[in-house]
Amino acid sequence: MLPKVIAIDGPAGSGKTVIGKRVADALGYLYLDTGAFYRALTWLALTSGIDPQDGPSLARLATSAEIRIERPGEEEDWLYTVLVNGQDVTRELSEPAVAQRVSIVAAHPEVRAVLLPLQRQAAHQGRVVMAGRDIGTVVFPFAELKLYLKAPLPVRVARRIEQLEAMGMKPDPALVAAEMAERDRLDQARATAPLKPAPDAMLVDTTSLTIDEEVAMILDIITQRSKRA
Repeated sequence: MLPKVIAIDGPAGSGKTVIGKRVADALGYLYLDTGAFYRALTWLALTSGIDPQDGPSLARLATSAEIRIERPGEEEDWLYTVLVNGQDVTRELSEPAVAQRVSIVAAHPEVRAVLLPLQRQAAHQGRVVMAGRDIGTVVFPFAELKLYLKAPLPVRVARRIEQLEAMGMKPDPALVAAEMAERDRLDQARATAPLKPAPDAMLVDTTSLTIDEEVAMILDIITQRSKRA
């Protein structure tokens, strides 16, 4: 029996998004990147003039906002479309200003409390691949399969630069490296739902694997487990 929920966690640039989407497509599952909720709220806070350090104000903003993640149109090259109060902000979520502040926004317990039910609601429908930083530990600890992807910082930085260049941007490598290192620090050090593998998660080192190899390995894991279920 195939798992109803597949949780994929790991730091930025470890491959969660691309791998999660490819695995979801192969299985006919819905792909959901829960980090998109936090990036959307960060973007909304910045455009609304709300300080990313102000947890209570951010929580009120999250409560009043409508944040939706949908499948992209066939003509779009996004993995998903993010709508905030009906506005498509998918491209804006990759801007440096959002990347620099999203971990600050996500560290607030009151913000996570508001967004957590939305993430769990999506998981409960089943046949979902969920990617994030606390899926296996907090959002859906009862997921039948939990994976934690890892890779050294230089490898992840190179991947992020390549991704931004593919979107037509011209990132500063030093700035990308500094932002990612700081995001790692914030994600791992936050008091609420810090980034770490779930006790029963399978660790997958993506350093020297191609995307095709990673997807094939994960699908093989799923197949072998389903045969034993």
